[in-house]
Amino acid sequence: MARNTASNSPRPGVRALLRVGLTVTAAGAALGAGGAANASAAEPVAAAPTAGFATPVGDVDAGAPGKAVLDAVRRSTAGGLAPAKALRLNPLAGTGVDPLDNSLGTQIADFKPISTAAVTAPLTEGAALQDLPVVGPATGLLPG
Repeated sequence: MARNTASNSPRPGVRALLRVGLTVTAAGAALGAGGAANASAAEPVAAAPTAGFATPVGDVDAGAPGKAVLDAVRRSTAGGLAPAKALRLNPLAGTGVDPLDNSLGTQIADFKPISTAAVTAPLTEGAALQDLPVVGPATGLLPG
């Protein structure tokens, strides 16, 4: 019975170690924050001399690195989005087990019948994203 009544609080020695660890962590964080503030105020370091590889400052195109990154992003998104735009949205289209191949229709009195088949037809026929009536023209804005 003595074991069940024992408290779950840590022993005094363990508690002291936890306090010391927390204090050291807080001090390290404070020193790290102070070091970052001092680093931003530091003077810039002079460039190391190069042996024949120096480019005159007038020949550097400041916009070239940004253009290269933008071009790389365009090419990578085009390569990833082009197949996605042409992929069939419903892989079960045209099979006997297609859950989307259903429509609901009704006719009131002698009015023209109304059906949902016109709305669900592109999906049941296996259309791709670029073939859908409303979304298809909008996919032309995406690269690829």
